[in-house]
Amino acid sequence: MTKANKKDDYPFTSMATTIAITELASLFTTNQIAYAVQPTSSITLSDMREHPVVLMGAYNNEWTERLQSDLRYRFAADPAREILDEMNPSKIWIRPASLPLQEEDDFAGEAALAADQARAKLKAKPVTPGKYDLVIDPTNLWLTIHESIGHSTELDRALGWEADYTGTSFLTPDKLGKFQFGSPLVNIVGDRSQEGGLATVGYDDDGVRSVGAEFPIIKNGVFESYQMAVGQAALIGRAQSNGCAYGDSPTSFPIQRMPNVSLQPNPDPTSLDDLFADVKDGIYIVGNGSWSIDQQRYNFQFTGQLFYEIKNGKRGEMLRDVAYQGRTPDFWNALDGLGDKSTYFLGGTIFCGKGQPSQSAPVSHGAVPARFRRINVLNTERDDV
Repeated sequence: MTKANKKDDYPFTSMATTIAITELASLFTTNQIAYAVQPTSSITLSDMREHPVVLMGAYNNEWTERLQSDLRYRFAADPAREILDEMNPSKIWIRPASLPLQEEDDFAGEAALAADQARAKLKAKPVTPGKYDLVIDPTNLWLTIHESIGHSTELDRALGWEADYTGTSFLTPDKLGKFQFGSPLVNIVGDRSQEGGLATVGYDDDGVRSVGAEFPIIKNGVFESYQMAVGQAALIGRAQSNGCAYGDSPTSFPIQRMPNVSLQPNPDPTSLDDLFADVKDGIYIVGNGSWSIDQQRYNFQFTGQLFYEIKNGKRGEMLRDVAYQGRTPDFWNALDGLGDKSTYFLGGTIFCGKGQPSQSAPVSHGAVPARFRRINVLNTERDDV
């Protein structure tokens, strides 16, 4: 166990931490498990690789802060002191200590489900690499939308203005209005007016009214519009911007930032089970995980939180060590099925970075479950750590 002790001259732990250490020590002793209690300052990453570790403390434990980035539940950056759920980014837990828990805040239920899933994942069989049909849950797909569509359709990036920091885009202006970005089922809308959206505002930071400025980024699979701030539209022959200017503080210069960018639902009734039904050998991917994408938003790979076999139209056993890989237009042209509006989920992030000096912006991405045919799947297991 490592206890919170971020500074060497911090001589005590809180009563809550002390009680937790005592209860864990009692549990270990009862089960004849050897343990040691160590301050954070005296333990190394190598030590933690050799033995199971329980981290005590959050913002005052540097190892908690450093190692939580790939976990489903993590603490937001201090001083927000919120708990975030990576599988449901719109859900943020923060509670004044003076208020009682609300009935709808089923923290125990969430924790029990996460524990059950973690135990199942430990016993799951590793995926066999190859080509699979994928059904991707919106809790995972929102991040793929953000990285492969949201960033590739920023006009300043396409013009090279962000080249030395966050990259450019394969989606150059000559492709506007004619490039087949995805299958005809792919309809992506940009807006700053969606209810519950993290990028939703009344007016952007150039003073453009959000209601009425909604715009199609991709329509029936064809690339139709960039995201633009005031002054950029004329560069590509457009009459006006679409309300995408944002500065992250009163002293920050507004730059073009991503609005809410969302995949539109199938107008025809289609459930998750309907998407499974036409898959003989596939994988269902839930929750976002680690990812990588090149500087032009063209080649990528994404992992997730939970993975399940799909066999003969039915969801099967859990898998592990899954990552999917592709090229942006090939991937989106492989989409042949979408859930309807009843399956819609609004995900997103509050930490999208851009600009020099860097600015952080919140943004949401709505999505539905989507089916993609013959996508390359990797096994991410490593035996060297």
